Amino acid sequence: MSRTVGSPRHKALVAFITKKRKDAKLTQAQVAQRIRRYQSFVATFERAQKRIDAVELVEIAEAIGFDPSEAIKVIAKTKK
Repeated sequence: MSRTVGSPRHKALVAFITKKRKDAKLTQAQVAQRIRRYQSFVATFERAQKRIDAVELVEIAEAIGFDPSEAIKVIAKTKK
């Protein structure tokens, strides 16, 4: 398996989550508070410098207010 951080699929996921957060008019700090993490955690994955696992994806989706399956569809539709 190739490295995923910085891959097209990872970048598509990051862009999707960032757009959802901004559409919800939430700051990184607000999302971080909702998932009980530091703001730097959110900033790091939004800069595509950190992978997020499935559990983190679900927690982030719940905090922002979107269905995590939408994010999976974005990943699946993006070419490797």
